[in-house]
Amino acid sequence: MAKGYSARGGFSGGAGMMKQQAQMQQKLLKMQQEMAKAQEDVENTNFTASVGGGVVQATVSGKKQLVELAIKPEAVDPEDVEMLQDLVISAVNEALRQADEAMNNSMSSLTGGLNIPGLF
Repeated sequence: MAKGYSARGGFSGGAGMMKQQAQMQQKLLKMQQEMAKAQEDVENTNFTASVGGGVVQATVSGKKQLVELAIKPEAVDPEDVEMLQDLVISAVNEALRQADEAMNNSMSSLTGGLNIPGLF
């Protein structure tokens, strides 16, 4: 016969298993709520990166939107537009990297470092 099965009572542990399942669902719901709050916190944070000795500064939101771009006049050289373009790209990419890192760290602290594909 199957372990945990008796002819009279069927499978044992029915009520206990249902209680464990309910507890697990409550824990998962709490974790989902905590993750949603952590995600919201990061999305409401701005991340700023400065490059070229501070001549170009980019600020992005946690939603990965560019919200501010500051360029000091000394960075503008009509003879070298490519350098300014590179500085802008570098500043924006660094600010986006900071936003990604903050989101990953926030989620990792809640999942205990588990790598769940498609989670964030």
